[in-house]
Amino acid sequence: MPRLNLVLRVMLYVFFALIALFALILLSWQPEIRRVHTVKQLEYAGKATILDQNGEVLAALSPTLSSGARVSRQVLGTDGFSPWLRKSVVASEDERFFMHAGIDWRGLGRAVFSTLRGDPQGGSTLTQQVVKNTLLSEMQGARNPTRKLKEALMALKVEKKFSKVEILTAYLNVVYWGVGRTDLMGAEDAALVYFRKHARDLNLAESVYLTTLLPNPRRYLDYPSYRPLMKNLLDRMVESRMVTPQEALEAWRFPLKPAGWSVRYDEQGNLLEATLVNPDARKQNSPAPRVRFADGFLDQVERELLERFSKSLLYQSDVSVLTTLNVQAQRSAERASIEANLPEGTTLGIALLNPKNGDVKALVGQKLGDGLLEEWNHATRSKRQVGSSIKPLLYTFALTRGFTLHSTVLDLPLKGEYQPQNFNGRYSGKAVTFQDALDHSLNLPAVHLLDQIGVDPFASKLQQLGLQADPRAGLPLAIGAVEASPLEMAAAYAPYANAGTFFKPRVIQKVLQGERVLWDNQKPEAKQVWDERTAFEGLNLLRGFVSDLTPAQGGLGWKARIPGWQVGGKTGTTNDVKDLWFVGITPELAGAVWIGRSDNAPLPSNLFSGDVAAPLWQKAMAGALNGRKITAFESPEEIKAQAASRGPEVVRSALPQAQNTKPVSTEAIQKTTPATKNKNQQATLYARQDKERKVFQQKEDRLLALQAKARGSVEQERQNLLESQQTEQNRLKLKMANLVRQQQVDATLQKVRIAATLSKEQKALETRKYDRLLQTQKQQRITVQREISLLNQKQKSQRVALLQKEGRLLTLQKRERIQLREQEMALLSAQKKERVRLLQTQAQL
Repeated sequence: MPRLNLVLRVMLYVFFALIALFALILLSWQPEIRRVHTVKQLEYAGKATILDQNGEVLAALSPTLSSGARVSRQVLGTDGFSPWLRKSVVASEDERFFMHAGIDWRGLGRAVFSTLRGDPQGGSTLTQQVVKNTLLSEMQGARNPTRKLKEALMALKVEKKFSKVEILTAYLNVVYWGVGRTDLMGAEDAALVYFRKHARDLNLAESVYLTTLLPNPRRYLDYPSYRPLMKNLLDRMVESRMVTPQEALEAWRFPLKPAGWSVRYDEQGNLLEATLVNPDARKQNSPAPRVRFADGFLDQVERELLERFSKSLLYQSDVSVLTTLNVQAQRSAERASIEANLPEGTTLGIALLNPKNGDVKALVGQKLGDGLLEEWNHATRSKRQVGSSIKPLLYTFALTRGFTLHSTVLDLPLKGEYQPQNFNGRYSGKAVTFQDALDHSLNLPAVHLLDQIGVDPFASKLQQLGLQADPRAGLPLAIGAVEASPLEMAAAYAPYANAGTFFKPRVIQKVLQGERVLWDNQKPEAKQVWDERTAFEGLNLLRGFVSDLTPAQGGLGWKARIPGWQVGGKTGTTNDVKDLWFVGITPELAGAVWIGRSDNAPLPSNLFSGDVAAPLWQKAMAGALNGRKITAFESPEEIKAQAASRGPEVVRSALPQAQNTKPVSTEAIQKTTPATKNKNQQATLYARQDKERKVFQQKEDRLLALQAKARGSVEQERQNLLESQQTEQNRLKLKMANLVRQQQVDATLQKVRIAATLSKEQKALETRKYDRLLQTQKQQRITVQREISLLNQKQKSQRVALLQKEGRLLTLQKRERIQLREQEMALLSAQKKERVRLLQTQAQL
């Protein structure tokens, strides 16, 4: 008896332990179970209105479920589906749908019994399938007790939260119906592909046919074998009183013709002949996936909104979202993506932003115009190694650690196990300047430099610039061992154009609900990462990369130039040509372009960043800047002058006010003081200085054009020289070949004479002639070889002279550019002094 009591107690403990365990499991699942409200989003697509920077309507947000489940962009409401389709789906998939509370215990028992008999059947209700296809889409492939239990519990919750009509509508929006160009998600996609009509226009026969495809869309490929399933389903619908016998008979006799099939029936609806004449009909009937305008930008907007607001607020209430998007910039970036000539399977990401405040102006998340619709936004979410585009940040950081623009670093292999190489596999063995190292994108000097300044400090600086750099990467960090998105790289380069201030990229300015402000994001997040002088010197390095070297000289940034605009930037290429980058800046916009494959496979080895990424960046940026007033980068002196210009406002605010009277307005002060005259002088001065800078810019453009023409002339001279030298070489080679051929003939004839001679005296004579002939021939060959040697020496001297001439030209051109920049600095300094004098005069007033 005591032993029995012990067993009972143990069983009781186990029972309570199992109950407690089950309760803990349910508690841990609560966050997922609470997600059931997101199904409602399928009914309320498009409530949040997205506006561009000017307040013009861009689009309405499309719904995304909390599980990330795929949903057709064409989300339909209750009246978007044919009533025949709703009835046939219920009759086939869940006959007791309107009677159960989410779980059909009778149907579940029937499914278990059939499975035990060797005829597997599903026991899931439509509600459970909605849960599986939406809230638990990440576990669709799993068939385990955990998933089934979650599915059942969430189905019960869904039934309490939503009506049957809402559940059925959600199901018809997310169920899978096969493959066209892409997966067919929802009844609208299926109706368009299989019958080229909308889901609301399907008749009973078409609805029944589509319903028979739900368990296995591959049934489409064998229409004759699965045609009887339609008869079976129609009979069940009659038994359930969903349709009348006459309606079912008419549906059976309807001459149904699925896409791609050639079919023939008799008068009773029996199939006489069926041939799949076009297996690609589904793909052809599928409309090419349409990427909505600014799709990549809207994707980022939605992600940032969902970090702050609930989905119910965004999808079920009238919310307006004022963004930073510039329509012209977005159209230009998308046009560049469409026109990009890239290998099949290659995609891209483009990001453009305002360097003065971090406002994102355009985002393109994929290659457009290739007939594909990607789920991944490569402009913001793809983190790829940045290659050599990291180098300008390294050289700029070195300027803060005691180095100058005149400092040099060795182009030599490293000591130790880590042995990086330059792109061409060679090294000069010399000390090179920062500009030369950057212009030729040399790897060895960059790694040597990082070794001197330290990995940890540089990684810390990259983190300040918004890049997730890991110091454990070591010296490879110098040549791009850091992953970033195009938007992050554009933001990291932006401080070069704004005196060293980093702005966190911003896509949303304000969120409104009616007149109520839900979120005011007008003030950008900013921090100083470079001092003004360092930023300006780093900018000069970037501008040099774009304009110093032509393609013939190995220049990689030449194709990024934009007529009339100052441009700086840097290319980047990773190992095995997996990633191509160009990141650049202008006075008005910073931008980055990444090109690669979604699967991270290598690109063709004949692709180069300077030939592919740089022109793509140039096209996107030039279009975005088209029509804008041309401006120039601000030097540190100009920035200080702007800061000084705030002085009069301070003085004006400190003017004495009479007691018991209203403050004197600014307009009144201007009317009663000489400040108005100074205001006019200031406007005239600024206009004149703008004109001077424009004239100087034109002078710089003319100089660059003349220099390019001079380099082209030298290049043509080199080509002509090489052609003439090749002609001379060919002439002498031909002369030697003819000589050798003739000598062989002469020697052969002499041997024949020797052999034909009978007397010893005559044979000896002919033999001596043969020896003299060989000596003569040898002397002839020596003469021609000496002629070839002299020609080689002459040609070498010509090439050396041409190289020296080219070197002198490049040195002269570099000196001219330096002089021009010095003149530019002098002009800016003089202009600054003029403004300061004027501002001091205003301050005194």
